[in-house]
Amino acid sequence: MSNTVNVVIPTYNRETKIGDAIEAALNQDHPELFITIVDDGSLDQTSAVVAPYLSDPHVRYVSLERNVGTAQAKNVAIALNDCKFMSFHDSDDIPHPSKISAQVANANRGPIEAHPILNWSLIGAEPHQKLDVDLVVHEHTLVCADGQRHHMRRALSLVDDVFPNLQLAAGVPGDWILINCGLFRSSVFASMGGFKNCIEEDREIRNRLIFDGRLIWLIPEILLTKYECEDSLTVQNSTNYDSNLRSQDRSSIWKSSEAFRQGKETQPEIMDLSAVRFRYLSAGLTLSDALMSDESHTRLNRSIRQARTQTDAVQCTA
Repeated sequence: MSNTVNVVIPTYNRETKIGDAIEAALNQDHPELFITIVDDGSLDQTSAVVAPYLSDPHVRYVSLERNVGTAQAKNVAIALNDCKFMSFHDSDDIPHPSKISAQVANANRGPIEAHPILNWSLIGAEPHQKLDVDLVVHEHTLVCADGQRHHMRRALSLVDDVFPNLQLAAGVPGDWILINCGLFRSSVFASMGGFKNCIEEDREIRNRLIFDGRLIWLIPEILLTKYECEDSLTVQNSTNYDSNLRSQDRSSIWKSSEAFRQGKETQPEIMDLSAVRFRYLSAGLTLSDALMSDESHTRLNRSIRQARTQTDAVQCTA
């Protein structure tokens, strides 16, 4: 396993973007890299664009029968992961070539000593205890649909759902440090589960990791450019930041923040992938030890065996 990284690219109807996203992942300078494209039930020619890349042994392709949303598409990749680290790149993200290697280097800084000048008891740790870095994030450039460019770098955005009083004068509303393109230590998903099935999934998992006392390392450097398209979830009327759907998600997330401030234990998000069906599943994928329901485990194992059998049949007739 060493320092293997699984770069997951969830995508839906992005035939004009997915090729660039795959190329950007392939151009990473980290030597132990795998790419998993999760096609979330696309109805366009995404599969045709992806097909030429499948001859590369470092590229895996998972195609879902129907659209299940970004969070569940990511959870599918988590359930099928075999790498030490994971990062998630949207199909309209262009990471800098050194992004992954910089994140791995910082993830391997640990174990970090819990310096006694800080109050580690708040996260259940002891002074001088050795702690691993579980998530590495970084600054990024946001290119809005109208062409405006913003340098997103404000570290305090990581705690905006707990301390809103620290968010004033942020410049760009939110000025969020991205979580989904962070580098996760895969063991996090074994104990904390996956993404909550909502459109604020990155915000929710960020809070859950913070509340559980996980170490988050911020690299003060731009390592990715995010292009906001006219069909991006953050732009569409039904899913933008002013939409009823996001408002409902935020209310749920804020309830969790209130529970944390009241001292309640943080609960994992057990992945339920029992309803997921596959059009295509790359052979060679294995089931991870991420926290999922028993039915999800059974159904995914069955799908993996079927994909392996189909590949064996093709090889026998070749």
